Order: sequence, then C-alpha cells, then structure tokens
Amino acid sequence: MPGEKQPIREVEGRWFLRIPIRTHVVTEADDIVDVARRYAGQLLQPGDLLFVGEKAVAITQGRAIPISTMHPGLLARFLWRFVRPTSYGVGLRDPYSMQAAIDEVGAPRILLAALVGGLTRALGRRGDFYRVAGVQAATIDAPGTAGIDEFKDRVIKGPQDPTGVADRLRGMLGCEAAIVDCNDIDSAVLGHSPGVDPRVLRLALLDNPLGQGDEQTPLGILREVFPAAAPDRGPDQDIRPVTVAPERPV
Repeated sequence: MPGEKQPIREVEGRWFLRIPIRTHVVTEADDIVDVARRYAGQLLQPGDLLFVGEKAVAITQGRAIPISTMHPGLLARFLWRFVRPTSYGVGLRDPYSMQAAIDEVGAPRILLAALVGGLTRALGRRGDFYRVAGVQAATIDAPGTAGIDEFKDRVIKGPQDPTGVADRLRGMLGCEAAIVDCNDIDSAVLGHSPGVDPRVLRLALLDNPLGQGDEQTPLGILREVFPAAAPDRGPDQDIRPVTVAPERPV
C-alpha cells in the first residue's frame, strides 16, 4: 500500500481506524453478503461500520460484462471520442464503456449529457457530462482498468441498489454498512444503512484505504478510536490488509 496511507485518519476531531480485509477473488458466483460474513464477521466489534467497494458488489451481481459479448453501436463509437478522461481513469472515453452507459441510462440521456457537457466545457466548466448522465453512468469502469487480472477484459457497471445491499449487510452482520466508490482522487458513498453519516464516511475514506490496484481488499472496517490511540504518522504506519481464514460456508 502507498506509504502515505496510514491506518488512522482524523475527520473533524474524530479518529477512525480503517482496516482493509483481503478476500479471495470475488466473482459472479459469490454473494457479497456471504463474502462479508465469512471474512469480516469475526473481526467486527460493537460500533464498527463495514464498507464494501462498489466493484466487488457489481461483480457479484453479474455486472462485469466481457467485451467479447459487447457490440458498441454507432452512437457509442461516435460519442466516446468527445469524453474527456476523468482525473482517475478512462471513464466513458472508450466505446465499450460508452455502450454500457447507453444501455444503463438510455441514448437520450447520454445525448443530453454530451450536449450539456460540450456547452459548459466551452465556458470553462468540467464534469457536467457525468452530472447529467448520472451515477449509473459515472460508476462504469472501462475495460483494462480493473486491478484484478480476471476482470481486465470486462466493462464493470455500477452496482444495482447499493442501499438495499447495505441494508442486507446490516441485517446479516448487525453493524452499519455502506457501499463506496473510492479512487486515488476522491471517494463517494453510493448507498448506506440508516445509521451511517455519508459525509463523515466519505471524508474518512478520502485517501482510498482499500487501494486502487490488485490489493484484493474489497471489504473494510471503519472503527472510531479515541484520539489518544492515534499513532505518530511515521513511514512505518502503512495500512496493512487483514488476512483471515474465512468461515466455512454453511
């Protein structure tokens, strides 16, 4: 993990320990709630919050689409060239991810997003394409950008019903839960159970403690600790993933 990512982060005078949890390579054959129970269940303490990366949730929902099965249409092959890459990746600047966005939100909305984005970009404003296209388009990952080799030839769409997934996690594990989309530039909370403050959670994960590459840590625990427990911020305080022997499936 990058050296600047330390296990404890301060948010407005509160201190939070972030614990990444390493799992097996999650696939569409898995249920993310069962994965969380097996790997995180024995680590959770009262008051903990479980956060799950949106890619893992989407993959278990069958939303990692092999590009060999996709056929970008004329609109996708035309529009992708006009989308600027995001500051953290390709985004929809790819014919396959653009086609996935059209499939998700419809051609009219994508055309409107392209029109608004083009007009406001000329005025010096950026990001309106994704604001108009919506979160389901903005969370699509282009092929070749996944950190895990098994998914590099796939477009990964955003997760469906992230709030519902968070509620299922809370029901199974008895702790608050959230589905998050973090990268090395920003973080976002896509869905959460009722007791989560999404603003605080976003700030607590702003440095992307789960990582952006092949760390294989789709789960994390957020635990509030007392300020006195915060370590000195030295170079030896890297975030280190927890590896646990998963519980056997029932």
